[in-house]
Amino acid sequence: MKSALEFTREYQKKIPFLQHLKIHTDTLGQGEARLSLPIEPHLTNSLGTVHGGVIMSLLDVALCTAARTLHPDSVGVVTIDLSTSFIGGGSGARLVAEARVLKDGRSMSFVEGEARNEDGTLVAKSIATVRVRLKEGK
Repeated sequence: MKSALEFTREYQKKIPFLQHLKIHTDTLGQGEARLSLPIEPHLTNSLGTVHGGVIMSLLDVALCTAARTLHPDSVGVVTIDLSTSFIGGGSGARLVAEARVLKDGRSMSFVEGEARNEDGTLVAKSIATVRVRLKEGK
């Protein structure tokens, strides 16, 4: 039987956008996820820091991944609402996002997370509501 981490990495390989950004799932727990991506020049803005859309994409995937850990039999989860506050600039070699489920229900989860530079500097915080897509008949 595959571990949750192997399963997550496997289904994420089927999402071309994640492959493009080189998002990697580092660790998983019950209702928790840590993902990262390499900071490459084409992902930066005119200030030389990570573009806000890249930061939000990493956070979105981290938040959904954390929620999905509590629903292994679901088809997946989709973001309903995502709010992000940008606090600092993304720089260095990697951007890291950590996410956790605040409240989980049968079909909705409330999650939060933050993106940080490798040195631990806070870049952004997010909170989201995600819908759990249940398999037919469940």
